[in-house]
Amino acid sequence: MKAIIRTKLESPREAAPLAVFRILFGFMMLFSIIRFWYHGWIESLYLEPDFHFSYYGFEWVKPLGPYTYLIFLLCALSSVGIALGYKYRWSSILFFLSFTYIELVDKTTYLNHYYFISVLSLLMIFLPLQAYYSVDAWKKPGKAFQLLPSWPVLSLRLLLGIVYFYAGLAKLNSDWMLKAMPLKIWLPSKFDIPMIGGLLGQEWVQYAFSWTGALFDLAVPFLLLSKRTRVPAFIVLVIFHVLTRVLFPIGMFPYIMIVSALIFFPASVHHRFLEILSRLTGIIKQRFDNGRRLVSNYGYAHTFKMTFFALFFGVQILFPWRYLLYPGELFWTEEGYRFSWRVMLMEKSGYAQFKVVDEDSGKWVYVDNSEFLTAFQEKQMSFQPDFILEFAHFLEDHYRQLGWGDVGVYVDSRVALNGRLSRPFIDPRADLTQYEDTFKPKTWILPFHDTIKGL
Repeated sequence: MKAIIRTKLESPREAAPLAVFRILFGFMMLFSIIRFWYHGWIESLYLEPDFHFSYYGFEWVKPLGPYTYLIFLLCALSSVGIALGYKYRWSSILFFLSFTYIELVDKTTYLNHYYFISVLSLLMIFLPLQAYYSVDAWKKPGKAFQLLPSWPVLSLRLLLGIVYFYAGLAKLNSDWMLKAMPLKIWLPSKFDIPMIGGLLGQEWVQYAFSWTGALFDLAVPFLLLSKRTRVPAFIVLVIFHVLTRVLFPIGMFPYIMIVSALIFFPASVHHRFLEILSRLTGIIKQRFDNGRRLVSNYGYAHTFKMTFFALFFGVQILFPWRYLLYPGELFWTEEGYRFSWRVMLMEKSGYAQFKVVDEDSGKWVYVDNSEFLTAFQEKQMSFQPDFILEFAHFLEDHYRQLGWGDVGVYVDSRVALNGRLSRPFIDPRADLTQYEDTFKPKTWILPFHDTIKGL
């Protein structure tokens, strides 16, 4: 069995799909960063706020004032390096570090596709994407290869398959499948979209979107693997993601997934793309078509690399299931929700009124959240318990600096989930300063008193 797996992983495969993936990924990241900069989001999200919500264990990651622009510049330059295949290994390391640092600064900006880019760029560090049609291969013909082992392509396909399949599994819940929630809330608001806007308020359309979305995510990785179904599956994928982009403001994610899905196509498609690119740029493609094959060297470096892949994909497969270790409804507590490919599954809104008490003197005050948070931060904080806890500790420190003694922080919080009436969210009797953020269950979250069945 081990020999069969090794033969499958090491069988020679054209490097062109990896080169096309590298080029498109690099330039899409460059465009994304320019877009982010152009809209002024660096300043509004990272420089203007006085307080930033941190990820557990990464509290030390902070914005660097005006130097935050430098991180974005490094991220942009490294994305160009990836696209060109120039000093590829260093470019991919720099991109991973700079992009991930940006995303760790404030978890208010968390999106699944940001996590996907970080995970993907980490994987790319260990893939030989510079071996073909790159500046590195042009400058050092001895390190240029037209044929590579199969494992780099299979690694990218596996990661994409995990993302889609887990997104599909997450949709197999009673709110999504039996109530068409939250699409029943979102779709009617898009009535002004040409041609289809008038249909989006109809219940059967909302159910059709829910069921089709779940089936698409579950099936598309397998359909892309088959030669017979690949082209129609890709057409559906393009329609699905373009429609998603039209309906929902989710940035570059649909285009990233469309481009990434090209890795499932045979090398002949990618060679045609590179031939067109060569005619447009004057690059001599034949220089890279050397027929040379890269053969894995089974030394310590290879063992380290294979160990990394085993751990990497082990985490990607197992980590989304960590929510099973927590009591309570996942959508309510959100313990184990992030980093699990749960894409656009719920509509959640909340209200959080904090009360700060000096336990020594009995003095107390209600907090105006907008005094410390931006509107976006306050909105995200209002229904996410780890945000609420972190803000409570911030208030504790703030009022101690003002000379208060033994500070207690309490919150009156209500949350509405997927069209349900809002209900109390956090125990109002709990002094949140007495709790620390850990991986343990948060006992101060009130019960959901409802059931959402599913995975």
